Amino acid sequence: MLSFQIMTIRHYLQFNDLSCEDYAHLFGRMQRIKDKFKRYVAYQPLVDRTLAMVFEKASTRTRVSFEAGMYQMGGSVINLTTGDSQLGRAEPIEDTARVISRMVDLVMIRTFEQTRIETFAANSRVPVINGLTNEYHPCQILADIFTYIEQRGSIEGATVAWIGDSNNVCNTWLQAAETLNFTVHVSTPPGYEVEPERAGLVDAQHYREFANPMAACRGADLVTTDVWTSMGFEAENESRQKDFAAWRVSDRLMAAAKPTALFMHCLPAHRGEEVDASVIDGPQSVVWDEAENRLHAQKALMEFLVLGRIHD
Repeated sequence: MLSFQIMTIRHYLQFNDLSCEDYAHLFGRMQRIKDKFKRYVAYQPLVDRTLAMVFEKASTRTRVSFEAGMYQMGGSVINLTTGDSQLGRAEPIEDTARVISRMVDLVMIRTFEQTRIETFAANSRVPVINGLTNEYHPCQILADIFTYIEQRGSIEGATVAWIGDSNNVCNTWLQAAETLNFTVHVSTPPGYEVEPERAGLVDAQHYREFANPMAACRGADLVTTDVWTSMGFEAENESRQKDFAAWRVSDRLMAAAKPTALFMHCLPAHRGEEVDASVIDGPQSVVWDEAENRLHAQKALMEFLVLGRIHD
């Protein structure tokens, strides 16, 4: 018997928009939904619901996971880009939000500055999901933590080593640590350190910064990284190649972590740059499970934002 609790409109713009209790529910739903998917059991709670996807940045995993997920749950999808809508023709974001949100049930946006998605959400009549901004990538970390839970159990009290740029993915790991009570060891090259205010942190109790990436990995339960040059920073690629040369996740770095440590990467990856092929393709890597879990994470998130807490 399917039952659910209707909620007021909630947006998912940063990881800390939801509580620890919300995440406990979501991770449980991800496992339930994934189990149905693996057993070819149809589950379509979003029949006659429509998701609008707005892309101002290129996407592979985000688009496929949201689009496939919405169709699998019985709904439909509208894909919008700046090239085929008024978004690229100077229409105010407020006006676009007011119109789109009167026609659909859910909006996912992948854009540049966080202020753009916040402005959209403030004028939307339906839930808005952050598919990635310059500052945060909450849907990625939602799937990453679910992957950790599948492999190792609760992440509470664990140590995550972040090696590389303090970008939007790093910022979101830091917010997750505060929300779910674990620790992040961050090691970045000089000049690329964490900016606590930009990351939206409340305090510094759940992360430590290390000048030496080896020290950051020591005793870690999970080692994770991202490309050295994120979207929008292509002009810095040459200088970043030099600055980040000592921050490649190698077998030597992984050996400093616990023997049971996992390796994650949000993809796409550049073997030989931020990670060695022997690591990303090695036995400690769970990047393909992590990528697949984007599908199950998005489905659980959309279910939660549209229908509330479902129990079946």
